Amino acid sequence: MTTMNIDAEYDAVVVGGGPAGATAAQTLAERGHKVMLLDRCDRIKPCGGAIPPRLIRDFAIPDEQIEARVTQARMIAPSNNAVDMEIGGFVGMVDREFFDEWLRERARKAGAERALGRFQQLSHDPADGKPVISYQPGKASERSKDHVLNIKAKVVVGADGATSVIAKQCVPGADKIPHVFAYHEIVKAPPAGTPGFEPHRCSVYYQGEMSPDFYGWVFPHGDKVSVGTGSAVKGFSLRQACTRMRDLSGMDGCETVRTEGAPLPLKPMKRWDNGKDVILAGDAAGVVAPSSGEGIYYAMVSGQYSGEAASEFLQTGKASALQRAHKRFRREHGKVFFILGIMQRFWYTSDKRRERFVKICEDKDVQHLTWEAYMNKKLVRAKPLAHMRIFFKDMAYLLGLAR
Repeated sequence: MTTMNIDAEYDAVVVGGGPAGATAAQTLAERGHKVMLLDRCDRIKPCGGAIPPRLIRDFAIPDEQIEARVTQARMIAPSNNAVDMEIGGFVGMVDREFFDEWLRERARKAGAERALGRFQQLSHDPADGKPVISYQPGKASERSKDHVLNIKAKVVVGADGATSVIAKQCVPGADKIPHVFAYHEIVKAPPAGTPGFEPHRCSVYYQGEMSPDFYGWVFPHGDKVSVGTGSAVKGFSLRQACTRMRDLSGMDGCETVRTEGAPLPLKPMKRWDNGKDVILAGDAAGVVAPSSGEGIYYAMVSGQYSGEAASEFLQTGKASALQRAHKRFRREHGKVFFILGIMQRFWYTSDKRRERFVKICEDKDVQHLTWEAYMNKKLVRAKPLAHMRIFFKDMAYLLGLAR
């Protein structure tokens, strides 16, 4: 029988150190498992950086990680009609350059072992059938194709992003998930009083020139600002859209700190595990909310669920335990994803519909229920009359009876 050269063994190996992977590693380590967290640490995901109060509460995010507190959102229609929505609290804004590293360090302090390197492949040891992760260790500038380490585990958590190699290799259907490409520019914030910019306000552009099928954003991060957009339309210039938003927001002359681009999944995976020894989390599992594009909260929740499912698998040896992460996520968040998916497919298809969508946002019932749902990650059921009013207003706009 062929034998493999194994450099180390763990209970679990988590591939990918973003919010999903770091949370999965922390969850497993806190349950007493021997965990390795493998991450490249040489890229920063393009992200507006918004985290709702529920995330801050549930995952104990300290004040020093919050770069800004946003209390207002401005929705901008194709006609440039702007609707200002008071949040009724605040949304925290984080810088992924620092936030992700803080999460990885928290996982290490919980007991996970960190490894720096580039994932190559997942195979199985012919001697016992256990999964083996092969990776090139070190920073990008130091890596050698000839230097590869093989790490054996009992279970693998694939949190390696929207184009997850682990997902495509191990979970059927992963290669068919559609994506939108996101791009943003982190710039230094303009001086106080600059027309078009407020440090406590997020601006969201529902305009075809900013994105033909998504939206553009200007999100404050304290002394910096994230200006970004996304689209699945080939040939659409994300950079030109960002330049236009910088002009409108008074940031055309601001220094660019860094630029980032990456694909984002548009549809959650129907299954997160391979039925044997691999489970997915975060973008690899497709858990980016439709319509809003929100990913950090759902990434961390999926990382927690997948970490707990992997822990149960390690304790019981039953591969069926891995299925519970996806079932739990679908039970708790499936309805929200379904509704947001319908919204994106309808409202984002033309400027005429985007104009109507922003018009609906003037309604105080819509504003209240939207922010209640966003802040707490639950559909609001306490105001049935408000829901009825919104339903009939929605129908009027859909049918073109209201303007």
